[in-house]
Amino acid sequence: MEKPAKLAIFGGAPIRAKPFPKWPVFGREERQRLLAVFNSGKWWYGERVKEFEQKYAQFHDAKYGVSCTNGTAALEMALLACGIGAGDEVIVPPYTFMATASAVMKVNAVPVFADIDLDTCNMDPRATAEKITGKTKAIMPVHFAGLPVDMDAFRQLAKKHHLMLIEDACHSWGSRWKDKGTGALGDCGVFSFQMSKNITSGEGGILLSDSEEIAETARSYSNCGRGKGKAFYEHYLLGSNLRMTELQAAILLGQLSRLKEQTLKREHNVACLERELKGMPGMALLKRDKRVTRRSYHMFIFRFLPEAWGGVSRDRFLEALKAEGIPAAPGYPIPLYKNPLFQKIGTGPRFCPLSCPYYGRTVDYRRVVCPNTEKICRTAVWISHPVLLSREKDMRDIARAISKVWEHRKELSRG
Repeated sequence: MEKPAKLAIFGGAPIRAKPFPKWPVFGREERQRLLAVFNSGKWWYGERVKEFEQKYAQFHDAKYGVSCTNGTAALEMALLACGIGAGDEVIVPPYTFMATASAVMKVNAVPVFADIDLDTCNMDPRATAEKITGKTKAIMPVHFAGLPVDMDAFRQLAKKHHLMLIEDACHSWGSRWKDKGTGALGDCGVFSFQMSKNITSGEGGILLSDSEEIAETARSYSNCGRGKGKAFYEHYLLGSNLRMTELQAAILLGQLSRLKEQTLKREHNVACLERELKGMPGMALLKRDKRVTRRSYHMFIFRFLPEAWGGVSRDRFLEALKAEGIPAAPGYPIPLYKNPLFQKIGTGPRFCPLSCPYYGRTVDYRRVVCPNTEKICRTAVWISHPVLLSREKDMRDIARAISKVWEHRKELSRG
């Protein structure tokens, strides 16, 4: 068999010169809705916000939606609405964005890290069970990269130990578990609409729930502590101003109009890509549970297997892949608990409840080790969601580029 042409990183022709789709995707829907709000002069927390909340909740099969400024605020709002406070422990994964854990600290609770499953990059229910103590009040798994966690297992765990179950669904717009939308599967769930997300208004967030009590409490926290149907200058909770604007809601309504189509297209393209990559040496694809009935891909992830590459590092592989015209990234370089913030706790800044009497325990995140998370930080390869809006033949380009790099691995290890 003829060997593929010289690697682009060594001066050969790249597999692909044409760019992949840019993000965000927007058009007439956003422009018309945005202009209508702009011309109305009614830019503040009105009918467009209500319309988006209702339509987004309906899209995910939830009864209630409460919008806010961003996904981080939505996480904090969810924790407060679920009664999480000083001295409580909340179990979270260490392979996620900082906000999943920092939101817990913002409500004066303590994040406890449970390891992930290497086959899914999601928090492992068995590892979670081992972390439950008398202080645990909630579990907050992340549907990482849009792949729903094992919600059956987490619901059973939450029920058994009388815990709140909060979904960090900030990667899973449109994902479905057993034909129900993520964010509506636990006590509540939250989404982000930040610029990199699959539906965006630059910033923005929302909490979904089937519980009227949780939704109304979240609404109060997001709206300066006001009560439903109460006087404007009466404040019942220590809330904040987390309100979404009409302009953001207008953009999001336009984005929502194409979300299902884009979700299905990404899902189709990944299926095509995985068929091309199946059985290819030097890499491991993630697994998808049969109970996942639709998946929103915030990114496509596979594991680079360094032991098979004969001295080629993941970074060198990514460098070669990029030279072939395929944008890919290593993802998070370290687990959350290795971030400076967590490494300093107990030796530097004072945090309540850790420095207050509410918790009554000591935490040293320098001693935390989650082996699977540390391994995925060394071996993950991410391909972002805009790439997945391409055509089937573009997916073949990705597979061809990976195959080309594999065939030249010996030269790459020496170069």
